[in-house]
Amino acid sequence: MTVSTVGEHASLEAGSPFELRVDLGKRVPEPDVRSALASGDLGFLHSFTTGSAVDGPGIRLVAWTALCMFRCKFCHNPDTWTLSNGMPVTIARATEELRKYAVGLKVMHGGFTLSGGEPLMQSRFAVRLFAAAKELGIHTAIETNGFYGDKLSDAELANIDLIILDMKGFSLAQHQRVTAGIDNAPVIEFCRRLATLKHPMWFRYVLVPGLTDDRDEMERVADFAGSLGVVERAEILPFHQMGRYKWQKLGIDYPLSATEPPSQGAVARAIGIFRAAGLRAD
Repeated sequence: MTVSTVGEHASLEAGSPFELRVDLGKRVPEPDVRSALASGDLGFLHSFTTGSAVDGPGIRLVAWTALCMFRCKFCHNPDTWTLSNGMPVTIARATEELRKYAVGLKVMHGGFTLSGGEPLMQSRFAVRLFAAAKELGIHTAIETNGFYGDKLSDAELANIDLIILDMKGFSLAQHQRVTAGIDNAPVIEFCRRLATLKHPMWFRYVLVPGLTDDRDEMERVADFAGSLGVVERAEILPFHQMGRYKWQKLGIDYPLSATEPPSQGAVARAIGIFRAAGLRAD
């Protein structure tokens, strides 16, 4: 078995990112995994989905990577936390998927978004895939938690038209509360670096009753986003339970199993906080 043939006959496309996928890469030998991560010859993907209107401007083709260390309490795709759940996909095969949709994406003023998981945990694969997308003339975006932004050089960032930053919290205490105790200093530093580079960003903030709906914390996130001068849009994403079944199927204790989605009023108040900071928010 070689890394070039593992997973070649599995379906790249999923009907939804909420589809549960496990153990797709567990047969890849550990030395091959390490080599792939270093070279970017191979990536580990949950899936590709088409026709997305919520992952960047226009209609998007989205690739969902495997591997993430944040372990957010509200995560709706815990099957993307581990690399072994991802399908091994050669850079050539992934590029061919981009090529298949390139004309349509340009006609619909859309593009390609790399999400996850945390795509920068597979930074070399991400870099090569974005370079391929730009060669095809496709608009590019990455949805990232920002922790590994330093893995990208300025030249590599230039191949990513839009950074969609999933902001978990501004204060260290809140960030650690939402995630698996992860420090947010690298995230803040990455945002400031993007501001210096005048690189376009969107901010995303998941509104979870009892977890992320603290007014002071939201004001701090909004003020920080506004201070950067490059955040073109702030998206308030209401918490939902569409991923709850994954936690149950994977046997992971789900701390938000009884949490209800926020009310329309709560969402409107959160949007108001971000707009008050001078941001386009919805």
